[in-house]
Amino acid sequence: MSTFPTKTLYEDGMSAEEMFREGIGLSYDDFIILPGYIDFPASKVSLETRLTRNIKIKKPIVSSPMDTVTEDKMAIYLALLGGIGIIHYNNTIEEQVRMVRKVKKFENGFIKDPIVLSPYHRIRDVDMIKEKYGFSGIPITEDGTLNTRLVGIVTNRDIDFEKDRDKLLKDVMTTDLITAPEGISLREANRILKEKKKGKLPIVDKDFKLVALVCRSDLVKNKDFPDASKDEAKQLLVGAAVSTREEDRERIDELVKAGVDILVIDAAQGNSIYQLKTLEYIKGRYDVDVIAGNVVTKAQCDNLIRAGADALRVGMGPGSICITQNMMAVGRAQASAVYHCAKYAREFGIPVIADGGIRGIGHMAKALALGASTVMLGYLLAGTAEAPGEYFYENGVRVKRYRGMASLEAMASGGSKRYTTEDDDKIKVPQGVSGTVVDRGSVLDFVPYLLKGLCQAFQDMGCRSIEELHEKLYDGSLRFELRTQAAQIEGGVHSLHSYTVPRFGIM
Repeated sequence: MSTFPTKTLYEDGMSAEEMFREGIGLSYDDFIILPGYIDFPASKVSLETRLTRNIKIKKPIVSSPMDTVTEDKMAIYLALLGGIGIIHYNNTIEEQVRMVRKVKKFENGFIKDPIVLSPYHRIRDVDMIKEKYGFSGIPITEDGTLNTRLVGIVTNRDIDFEKDRDKLLKDVMTTDLITAPEGISLREANRILKEKKKGKLPIVDKDFKLVALVCRSDLVKNKDFPDASKDEAKQLLVGAAVSTREEDRERIDELVKAGVDILVIDAAQGNSIYQLKTLEYIKGRYDVDVIAGNVVTKAQCDNLIRAGADALRVGMGPGSICITQNMMAVGRAQASAVYHCAKYAREFGIPVIADGGIRGIGHMAKALALGASTVMLGYLLAGTAEAPGEYFYENGVRVKRYRGMASLEAMASGGSKRYTTEDDDKIKVPQGVSGTVVDRGSVLDFVPYLLKGLCQAFQDMGCRSIEELHEKLYDGSLRFELRTQAAQIEGGVHSLHSYTVPRFGIM
């Protein structure tokens, strides 16, 4: 006789509907999910999900459209890993369009805008590039730009044992070059690298100008991305943020021309006439999916859904650098916001993105368990190598800058477009702060770590997919329990004299 459970004999805890019935604002730390029944390995969990009404992605991670989080590099590598990046708008239209085009034109393995130097740069210039970017194989062109002929390359073997770091590169560079012609396939480029035992292969046009670079290390890292988020033309998916301001109509037009897949109307409070007019403008002209928001109530959701939103961004004030709830006295606890908005949007077939308040794998799992289809990450991605900005040391710790788009710094650069303030306001009231976050390495290592942990969380909940998780959420079989402050302390590290921080510094 089978001893496997066939039905639930006892129901511990409560359903989500019961947990949120009291109308008390709950955060992710205020509850725990009770374990389910495991009859599958974590490797069998599928994290495929709907990003919008019409677009699916393999992994439920979306990068936040913040100027210290998402530009083209983040968008490229997150899309390769199965998520998607939303490029910020704290820039000119031309700059944002250029970044979107770089993502759409990206060919895995080909570096389309390599750093180059001239023969009259010095070894110490290579040292600075290595310190800043982590690599030192630099193509050398006649004038140090991509506009002139390739004349050499400098690698570690050329300069490692050279004591005089002021020596000109023309005196140490390799001029006996192995190159490949423009249009070569990645497979053929890889074959040449292996055959010639080279670390880098310059790709040149008919005039011997450098058009791309193929790196052996990148081929090793990037050789296989089966979950990459791509459109029908096999180009990477990318989103871009726009504001509700009238002047951003031109930005919308140019982004659509550039091939953007998704537009995100980036507003702190999405329930406004300005957002509705922006939705009307986009939907009346273009066949492009639009993520609207931010919202935290069913009434907000209803207005945007009826105006044509293809997905909703949920969250008002829970981010690590956001002070909206304290400054404005408006917002909602994030767990409550995600649950109520997701439940309402589900009636219309509209996915929601949980945006804000996520500090680790457990919070990602909880957001999805409350009905979100994807999670938007800012704080977690801001310290990665692919995020904009440079690393520096603060009290001996390697960090990057991270700022809220309503911090005074960001508002001075255009971040105030996200808020319903007037351009000529002389007094700026910040709703965010500036700070630093620790180095998390590359998203090529960090995001797979997050996803592996998420799969293990799904296994503990007894769910093989996000779809199954949502089914159990709404039929009441996914069970929850509220936690006291003492229970929250008990569930974390405690009672130790010292301990080793886990990998990547998140718990």
